[in-house]
Amino acid sequence: MENQTLGKDILLLEGLQVTPQSSTPAFILLLLIYIFIMVSNISLVVLIFMDQSLHQPMYLLFCNLSINDVFGATAIIPRLLSDMLIPSTERYIHYIDCVLQAFCAQIYAGASHTVLMVMAFDRYVAICNPLRYTSIMTNWMVVKLSVLAWGVVFVMVLILIGLSVRLSRCRSIIAGPFCDNASLFKLSCESILINNIYGLGYTAVLLGSSICSIMLTYLRITMVCLSSKNKVLNTKALQTCATHLAAFLIMYFSGLINIILHRFPDLSEQRKVASIIFHMVPPGINAFIYGLQIKAVRQKVFVILHVHPSF
Repeated sequence: MENQTLGKDILLLEGLQVTPQSSTPAFILLLLIYIFIMVSNISLVVLIFMDQSLHQPMYLLFCNLSINDVFGATAIIPRLLSDMLIPSTERYIHYIDCVLQAFCAQIYAGASHTVLMVMAFDRYVAICNPLRYTSIMTNWMVVKLSVLAWGVVFVMVLILIGLSVRLSRCRSIIAGPFCDNASLFKLSCESILINNIYGLGYTAVLLGSSICSIMLTYLRITMVCLSSKNKVLNTKALQTCATHLAAFLIMYFSGLINIILHRFPDLSEQRKVASIIFHMVPPGINAFIYGLQIKAVRQKVFVILHVHPSF
C-alpha cells in the first residue's frame, strides 16, 4: 500500500474498514446521528436567537457550542459517509482538501475546550458575584468572550497546521478515517521534532488550562453554594453547573482517549473509532443536555411541540 503510486497531490484515505455486510447498517447509523446533530443544534440556535427571553449571556454563549458542534460534525461525517460507499482502494482526497479538513477538525477540538471555558466564567460570575452579573456580562462582554474563544484557537491551530504543511511529503496514505494534524506530518520523512514539541505544548496548554480553569471555577461555585442558606438558588445553580460539567467531561474523556490511542500504532482501528466518536457523541449529547436539562430552553421546546411538561 505504501508503495502505491499516486499523483503528487492525491492522497489515499483509509477511512473506516467495514465489511460489505456491515457497511449499509453503519452508513445508516452515521447518517441518522449526523441528521440528529444538525437538526438538534441548529434548532436550539434558531430558538435562542428568535426568542427574546433567551437573549441572556448563558444561552448566547451556548450558541457558540452548538455552532462548533455543527461545524465539527460537518467537517468529518459527510466525507466519512461518502467514503463508505466506495471501495477502500479508491478513497482519494486532494492534499489541499486534506489540509482543510485537518484544520477544521483541529479548530473543532480546540474550540470545544475554549467555549466551555468561557461558559464556565459566565456561571462563575452569575453564582459567585450575582449583584455585578448584569454589569459584567454585558452584550459586549459576550461578544469579546466569543471572539476570544474562537480567535485563540484559530491562531494556535493555524501555527499547528502550518508546521505540518511546511514539510515535504514522501508518503501518500492517510492512516485514519479522516485527515488531522497527526496524519499530515506523518506523510513526511523529515524530522518532525518541532511538530512534536509544538503539538505537545499546544495540547498541554489547551487541556491543562481547560481542566484547571473549569475545575477551579466549579470548586469555587460549590463552596459558595455550600455556604449559602438559599436552598432554591443553590439547587438551581448546581443543576446548571452539573449540566455544564457533564458536557465538559464527555468531551474531555472522548478526546483524551483519542490522544492516548495515537501513541499505540497497534490499536489503529480502535483509534479510528475513538476519533469518530469524538466528532459524534459530544455534539449529539450537548444538544440533548442543554436542550432538555435547562428549564428555560426545555419549556420553549415543549411550547413549540404543544406538549405540557410535568416537570
